[in-house]
Amino acid sequence: MTTLFAPGLFTQPFMLNAFLSGTLVAAVSGLVGFFVVIRGSAFVAHALPRIGFAGAAGAVLVNINPMFGLVAFALAGAVTMGGLGKKGQHDVVIALTLVAGLGTGALFLKLSNTYAAGAYALLFGQLVGVSRAQLYTTIAIAAACLVAIVLLYRPLLFASVTRQSAHARGVRVAAVDLLFLVVIGIATAITVPVVGALLSFSLMIGPPATAAHLTHRPVRAMALAAVISVITVWIALILGYDTAWPIGFFVAALSAAFYGGAHVVSAVRRSGEVASSL
Repeated sequence: MTTLFAPGLFTQPFMLNAFLSGTLVAAVSGLVGFFVVIRGSAFVAHALPRIGFAGAAGAVLVNINPMFGLVAFALAGAVTMGGLGKKGQHDVVIALTLVAGLGTGALFLKLSNTYAAGAYALLFGQLVGVSRAQLYTTIAIAAACLVAIVLLYRPLLFASVTRQSAHARGVRVAAVDLLFLVVIGIATAITVPVVGALLSFSLMIGPPATAAHLTHRPVRAMALAAVISVITVWIALILGYDTAWPIGFFVAALSAAFYGGAHVVSAVRRSGEVASSL
């Protein structure tokens, strides 16, 4: 074991916190990310962690748990996007909400001159970025996200695949959209301490997109996305511990590598199907 893994990898308290919270975050990101991918909501998943970063900066400024600020600002951003992003102006509302969040975050950073190290950790992820208190908060928030996905699964899948038919069948599509934005906001917020605000959306996009290339069955794709996401985070944590490089970099690189491999597998499979039909 010591040949394969650096000493202390599985015994240091901060690494245990990182592995536990990273596993929860990865599983939630894979499940939520499946719907993000099939709904084409990647811009939302890109914007909300950055809006949450502003909340974390404000929370540190007033000396409270950064996770509370992350979730509060991410939720506020999600509700704003859901409430105002109508009539074909979703991208405009998302962009304006994003720049407002970034501007607020810049102000909070300016007001706190001692926040440079913490800002770096929230932007790029850090092994020691998850305390024991934040781990408990992450467990509670992850459980809430999982319950929400279970409850929303059928109407959300129906509205994501055939929106007009879902509306005709009585599904309250607007309410489902808003609730899902809230779930995205919460899910992206809890990824920030481990992966970082700048690259956390890669965990929500890469593994689900990889799974979508390998299977078209929703439940199987969600499960596969969660597994790929967890493996990605585990490898990233091990490499981050060995190299002291940002966790977000490894998550982004591994997500891209897995997606590229799945794309090749999918292409080979399609060519084989075409050849067998001739």
